[in-house]
Amino acid sequence: MARKHSKHGGYQDLPQAEEAPAEAPACWLCARPTGTTIVWHHPVPKSRGGRDVVPMHPICQRTVITHFTNSELQRHAMDVEALLADPTIRKFVDWVAKKDPEFNASTPKKKR
Repeated sequence: MARKHSKHGGYQDLPQAEEAPAEAPACWLCARPTGTTIVWHHPVPKSRGGRDVVPMHPICQRTVITHFTNSELQRHAMDVEALLADPTIRKFVDWVAKKDPEFNASTPKKKR
């Protein structure tokens, strides 16, 4: 049977450390500071052997995975400049640069 109270005290007995708020990492694609929601994206897909992860906004990550196939992402690897060379991605990054870090919107599908 579960106890109502801890035998050694509760969380209120722990010393309260004053922590400075951690600085949000920059988004890998748009270089804006990330908000409260951070997506850890694999630039090289896991299915293609990718192990490294980078912080991204959810909208930036959805745009990348919508616009590129896994093979294309594998070819670009960790080179964000190669992704930004694509006119659609460049247009998106220029547009989203003026938005709040918490901004979220639907992502249009790529016409294939």
